[in-house]
Amino acid sequence: MPPISRTPPLSSIHPCPTDTQGLRLQSGSRALRAGVELLSSMRFAISLLTLICIASVIGTVLRQHEPAVNYVNQFGPFWARLFAALGLDAVYGAWWFLLILAFLVLSTSLCIARNTPKILVDLRTCKENIRAQSLVAFHHRAQADLPASAEAQARRIGALLAGGGWKVRLQQRDSAAGPATGWMVAARAGAANKVGYIAAHSAIVLVCLGGLLDGDLMVRAQMLLGGKTPYQGGGSIADVPPGHRLSERNPSFRGNLLVAEGARSGTAVLNQSDGVLLQELPFAIELKKFIVEYYSTGMPKLFASEIVIHDKATGQKTPARVEVNHPASYGGVEIYQSSFDDGGSLVQLRAVPMAAGVHAFEVQGVVGGSTQLTRQGSGAGSELLTLEFTALRAINVENFGAADSDGNGVDVRAAVQARLGAANKTATRKELRNVGPSVGYKLRDAAGQAREFHNYMLPVDMGDGVPVFLLGVRESPAQPFRYLRIPADGQGAMDGFVRLQAALADPDARAQAVRRYVAQAVDATRPDLAEPLRQSALRALALFAGQSPVDGKPGGGLQAISDFMQANVPEAERARTSEVLVRILNGSLFELAQLSRERAGLPPLPQDEQTRGFMTQAVIALSDAQIYPAPMAFELKDFTQVQASVFQVARAPGRNVVYLGCALLILGIFAMLYVRERRVWVWLTPRGDGCQASMALSSNRKTMDGDQEFARLAQKLIGVPPHESSACIPPPRPPRSP
Repeated sequence: MPPISRTPPLSSIHPCPTDTQGLRLQSGSRALRAGVELLSSMRFAISLLTLICIASVIGTVLRQHEPAVNYVNQFGPFWARLFAALGLDAVYGAWWFLLILAFLVLSTSLCIARNTPKILVDLRTCKENIRAQSLVAFHHRAQADLPASAEAQARRIGALLAGGGWKVRLQQRDSAAGPATGWMVAARAGAANKVGYIAAHSAIVLVCLGGLLDGDLMVRAQMLLGGKTPYQGGGSIADVPPGHRLSERNPSFRGNLLVAEGARSGTAVLNQSDGVLLQELPFAIELKKFIVEYYSTGMPKLFASEIVIHDKATGQKTPARVEVNHPASYGGVEIYQSSFDDGGSLVQLRAVPMAAGVHAFEVQGVVGGSTQLTRQGSGAGSELLTLEFTALRAINVENFGAADSDGNGVDVRAAVQARLGAANKTATRKELRNVGPSVGYKLRDAAGQAREFHNYMLPVDMGDGVPVFLLGVRESPAQPFRYLRIPADGQGAMDGFVRLQAALADPDARAQAVRRYVAQAVDATRPDLAEPLRQSALRALALFAGQSPVDGKPGGGLQAISDFMQANVPEAERARTSEVLVRILNGSLFELAQLSRERAGLPPLPQDEQTRGFMTQAVIALSDAQIYPAPMAFELKDFTQVQASVFQVARAPGRNVVYLGCALLILGIFAMLYVRERRVWVWLTPRGDGCQASMALSSNRKTMDGDQEFARLAQKLIGVPPHESSACIPPPRPPRSP
């Protein structure tokens, strides 16, 4: 049975005395109240959320925690300094972002503290004290005469509502002198709507608190209070001083850990905008085996690491397997598979001469290490170079579909421009092919300037039937690689090209090759053409070898011949002369290749399609080699791969708090959007042997469901047909003034 409350007579209500001293407000109280009012207002919270959204967009667009030089290279020194001053390079750890989160927590907490008591009080009441005269002002209202007494009808209606899931209160109202004036039946449903408000606002507080706990707040607190500073140097992790290391008891961190196969590491690296911090872990990770599988496109399909976790305190060994989206957990620290890297592979390289005075030699190294090279100069001493081994890739899947072919046009300048930068040509059809291992290295001069190189180990067929070795070079990481194509000889090596290049740099070899070419090209009946042809061939080879400068400008290759044509041949005769000169050059280079093989004790090249393809590509490679920016190129001869796994280790105490906040947010939003709070009142007044019922319904949202529900309730509770209730009839509007 619903509870019954009795309203006391009006004469028994006494006014409370007024405390005039308590009503006096000081200026400080007004300021405090105004401040609390502002902090707990919706407009203040929306402003903070807007700022957080803007900061999140900046943090998404602008790469975070990059070295300062990267921002300088991309945006310039002015914007790089501005980003660093505003903390835009580390948005989620910037002081102003943490301050915004703190104010949002404070604002939402004040809002909850102010409104929760009212909501809780409202949840315990059915507003049975509403005035009976107020029911006629509701949109949903109905009236009917009932046969039984008001008390009996009140109990019947209350039981029906309670059986339908409504919370019901019955109230008997008495007058000061006389019989009972009537009964009020008050009911409510959908109280979860108000609970959703509390849940949604509490979720915002929990998510922000979890973000503060799992962000850089703890790390920055240690830097501020514990004197920790980012480390900006290099070298071994073991040599980093304690002032740059964080304790194992650090409650919150997120860093990276690189472990090579067969090695063990227990110190994570936390990247900062001005250096790194080292985070000591309560355990060490030993990588037993790293597993990587690839799609046909060359993209990695699976990262997996078989590891052993060594507890530093107890020495306990715990085997585990870490995959992408399947982390391992130990001691409250989550271990995620982030990526993979080289763990110090052993490589053996052979130097391929690209300039005069350089001889072939072999060198060994470890990826990540470096070695010193000394190039003996021709007259002014030696040049010191540093060879840095940077990368080794055992698998390279490239797209060779719809490759552009190099045409042999008459315009030598156009041909040179078309052949330079061949790696930038666009393919329109995908033909994916694994072209084998490649090595990356840098050559750094004595001034510290470095160029980056990327060379493939095996020759690649680019579609024209002539396998070529691809030697890539770029001046900075922001540029794409440009590849020099060196044709492979009959044994699949660069030796044929190296011998031809060395012979081209030898004046005696060029003269002998020209004599052979003239002897074959000049008819015995026209001996007078031999000397002009010999002079032309010698001049063409000298220009091509870079030993006959044009207008005092050093250079060689096809570009030098083009410059010579531009400077010495009239434009009307340039096309025909270019064709003759290129034919002489090709014939002389073929005899030079035959001479180089003869000196090496090899049989001569057969005059077939394969040889013609080799010579065509060799001419292009000899021309491009003139502008190769290094005295030698390094060919990968052998390697022993050692892989490394990159883990992300994180201690995130706020994770569960965020999960709870997300669950509350979902429940709160669903409660506020899909749960309608409804209240029903039925006022029963005695009339003769029966009573008169006045019914009204209120809802926090006006919907068609509310109209239909009121019509059903009116028919069920007081017997009013749906067409006689005002469930779908809006109240009359006052007439508009003309």
